[in-house]
Parts: sequence; C-alpha cells; structure tokens
Amino acid sequence: MENTTMARAQAGLCAEGNLHSVYLMFNAFEGVESRLRPCLASVARFIEELSDQYCEPAFNGFVAIGANYWDSLYSGARPLGLKSFPNMKAEGREAPAYEYDVFVHIRSDRYDINHLVANQIVTMMDGLMELVDEERGFRFLENRDLTGFVDGTENPQGSNRAKVAIVGSEDRQFQGGSYIHTQKFIHNLSSWNQLPVKQQEDIIGRTKQDNVEYASADKPLTSHIKRVNLKDEDGQSMEILRQSMPFGGVKSQGLFFISLCANSRNFEAMLESMMKGDGHGHYDHLMNFTQAVTGSSFFAPSMEFLEEFADD
Repeated sequence: MENTTMARAQAGLCAEGNLHSVYLMFNAFEGVESRLRPCLASVARFIEELSDQYCEPAFNGFVAIGANYWDSLYSGARPLGLKSFPNMKAEGREAPAYEYDVFVHIRSDRYDINHLVANQIVTMMDGLMELVDEERGFRFLENRDLTGFVDGTENPQGSNRAKVAIVGSEDRQFQGGSYIHTQKFIHNLSSWNQLPVKQQEDIIGRTKQDNVEYASADKPLTSHIKRVNLKDEDGQSMEILRQSMPFGGVKSQGLFFISLCANSRNFEAMLESMMKGDGHGHYDHLMNFTQAVTGSSFFAPSMEFLEEFADD
C-alpha cells in the first residue's frame, strides 16, 4: 500500500529538551502482528493527544519499530536505510547490538505525568508485548552529561532539527519518519573524576565550565568532538539530532544516547569513528571512561503510516 497523504512526523521526534524521560523497550509475543499494528497506531495517537492535555509540562513522545522486527510487522514495505544495529569491536572497545521490537519514548517536565503515561501505555500493550527494559532519564544541571560537560551543543536548532532528523521525499513512502539509534552508556565516573580538568577537556574538545569549543588546530585527533564531527564525500556535515539524557542511580549511571536522523549512514559513520578511529589509531578517548551496554536500531514512522497500516 502506498502512502499518498501528506506525511506528518510524530511530534516528539524533534521536540526540545525536557526535565524527565521514560524509555520503554518491548518485545512482541508471537503471532500478534494483526492486533499490534492498530495498537501501535493507538499509542501514537494517545501520545499526540496527551501533548495537548499536558502542554504546560511540554509532554511529548514517539513510537519506533525495531529493525529486526520491522518485516514481521510491515511485510510489504521497508525504509530504504533500515538495518540492524552495527555491532562494533576494536582493541577491547565494543558497541554491542541488543535489539528490541518496539521503543516508546516519553518525556515531559513532570516525573509523575511520565510515570502515569508509562503505566497506561504498558496496559495498552497487555497481551501483545512484554516490557523487557525500562529506564528513566533526567536533566542534569545545565543540560550536562554526568561527566560534567554540556551535552548536545552540536544539535541542529529550529527548523534544521526536522531537516536533519526527518526523512523527506528521497523515500516517499516513509516521508515523515526517522531512523533511531539508541545506546545505554555506563560511565566510569570514579576514574573520570580523578582526571585533571584540562585532561578531561582535551578528551572532549571543549572547556568544561564555559563550554567553549577548542580551535580546530587545538583539538586532539582522539577528542570526542573530532571523532563525531564528520563530513561526507561532498564536504557536507554528517549531522544527527541527539535526544540523549543522563540516566541511572548511584550504583550504575551514564548516558541514554538517542540519535535521530533522516538516514542511517550518519550515525554508523560516527560510531565507527568513535570505536575504530581514523585508521591511524585515533579513536575517541572518551570510550576509555564509558561502556556501551546496549545498541538498538529503530524506525519511527509518520502518523499517517501507522494509521494507514493499522488495519492491514
């Protein structure tokens, strides 16, 4: 079936940051696809309706389908760039793949509303999917990662957020959708906090207190910024929209990384640059102080796509 209506992206994809988030990862029971398709459309509508009801705390969210489950759910159509998470290993560093069937991301400035909605969504999924992982994200200080550095500084702003994150006419049936990659990073803050601030800054490529980016000539080739600010063969910046937040408790904590993009290439290039480096031994030295424990690939379809295939 071909989508001929104007595609409307799920509103939470390009939303501005919030104070709190909930990440719900589901796996489907066997043989539920015919019932799950309308359920997912209902969940997406529910989230959209709640964004009006809870506009004051800026509630938003989205639903995304796992790369490895997509063909089971929507056998007649597949986004051009959708593929499994690229498991990468290099010299003791690893970005493991850990795939899920469905990812529901909800955020707002009120923890209690997120909790209420998360319970409601799990109830809507009852009998169709099993909740296999859940995390709660939170804003730390002035939009900082737990390492103490401002996170998401390179994010596109304004209308550029949609240009970077949302699929356009290049894949018309999936226009209004977005490629989603998630990773849970557990930080070794004990080792990190023992470093002198200047050494931390060299690893990141920015000053810690004032968030001033190093001049290009001063950035070590192993700095985080050097490894993720990439250009394609035409010299164009390979951007992603980050919707990441710190998560966890005192015992185990880190960053729940979320990349949104109009293609899957940009994230994969960044991950390879971080983990494997530039072919001359220059990998991202931030990886010495944090470990990815999951890695998942999803696609968040447009509202129209979810509705159109709900009854198939």
